Amino acid sequence: MPETTGTDDAVDRIIARDEAHSNSRVFGTAQALQDTSTVYDDGQQWDLEDRHSLRRVVGLSTELEDITEVEYRQVRMENVVLVGVYRAGTLEDAENSLQELAALAETAGSVVLDGVLQRRPNPDPATYIGRGKAEELKQIVDSVGADTVIADTELAPSQRRALEDVIKVKVIDRTAVILDIFAQHAKTREGKAQVELAQLEYLLPRLRGWGDSMSRQAGGQVGAAGAGMGSRGPGETKIELDRRRIRDRMAMLRRQIRSFAPARDAKRAERSRNKIPSVAIAGYTNAGKSSLLNRLTNAGVLVENALFATLDSTVRRTETADGRVFTLADTVGFVRNLPHQLVEAFRSTLEEVASADLIVHVVDGSHPDPAGQIQTVRDVLGEVEARAIPEIIVFNKMDLVSDDDRLVLAGLAPKAVFVSSRTGEGIAELRRIVEDALPVPDEEITALVPYSRGDLISQIHEEGQFLEQRHEAGGTFVHARVHARLAAELRSYPA
Repeated sequence: MPETTGTDDAVDRIIARDEAHSNSRVFGTAQALQDTSTVYDDGQQWDLEDRHSLRRVVGLSTELEDITEVEYRQVRMENVVLVGVYRAGTLEDAENSLQELAALAETAGSVVLDGVLQRRPNPDPATYIGRGKAEELKQIVDSVGADTVIADTELAPSQRRALEDVIKVKVIDRTAVILDIFAQHAKTREGKAQVELAQLEYLLPRLRGWGDSMSRQAGGQVGAAGAGMGSRGPGETKIELDRRRIRDRMAMLRRQIRSFAPARDAKRAERSRNKIPSVAIAGYTNAGKSSLLNRLTNAGVLVENALFATLDSTVRRTETADGRVFTLADTVGFVRNLPHQLVEAFRSTLEEVASADLIVHVVDGSHPDPAGQIQTVRDVLGEVEARAIPEIIVFNKMDLVSDDDRLVLAGLAPKAVFVSSRTGEGIAELRRIVEDALPVPDEEITALVPYSRGDLISQIHEEGQFLEQRHEAGGTFVHARVHARLAAELRSYPA
């Protein structure tokens, strides 16, 4: 049974909305998303203006497309109150999680008014926080004028309905918010298909009917319902028909996502055939992965101080100081309690990480729980079978971190690199460490390449590593490390 030692013990109010700051955000993490002092010029942002050209209007709801004719949970991000459950001794983790939920809600376009945490051994199977605390939550919702409650976990359909019956406003969960953000940010055909597949997987067990009006089994006596002969349906209820339509749509989306694989595999095979090393930038959402990619390659990809700004992987070619070519890939960020259906839907995108030669694991050094971020990312990497790939931990945003906190971070990952995409601190050191960690071609060879075979010199630049190069009367003398296929060609021109 939950503890009931009074409101202060049972419900820890972690938010206090100050009248003098009525226009500010309530959560520190959420406020950082709105703070213009944390936004800085990060090169040419090709997509940022386009994304900002259409913004949500506070107080007006934005709803997902109604793909069925039954009642389902339409996500309406308006004025929200957050609610979570924690066990004794886990209050700090619960507060960090609720602060992150506030940032998620703001990214989705809502205004966070308040947040509460309920202490109990386990969530109530009926109403998530218990009937009595649900009544207290209703009073909070009424007092602040909220129209949506967001739970900091994935609710069972029965829990959501029971909580709505008490609170009398829309209730959604963390998963619905993340899906809504993904739906807003998906841009490519593959990204949109992956998001829709995840949405349908989430929606399928949550379909609700409206009683007799949903039935296609008319049957019975003519006088009973004005039906009779000619009105008897095939026996499939309306909700069963909707479920079948959703399953058919999901099957079509899976086929569509598989159809994108050959083009991506062809590009990956081309890089593999040419022995071009690949580096994947992975990490928690909003850790600064895209900013880091722009710093390292001047890629010009979208950077926004928001969660899940990047959903579509971006691959850019760059060179080491000695001329070797390698690729850097920006990938979708992770978050704690990332819905399983999203991991499955985005598995094809995450293959970019699984096929990399090196993972640059970016961590937000200014986050209150960097250790939790690291563990979350490693858990997801394990799901896509990428844990065996060499990893470099990079603590980003160090311009926001004090000297004492730097010592704490160094204790978490002694070999980590400290960088700031904003100021450029540590970028040169990171590039050197990445270059040293790249696989080196396995064969060392000398050759005198005729001037008519400049293509071989270009291949050495792209695939190999020059140890010495000079121009002579008979051609270009090269001493280099190359892969076996290129070495076989170079042996035709002995020095």
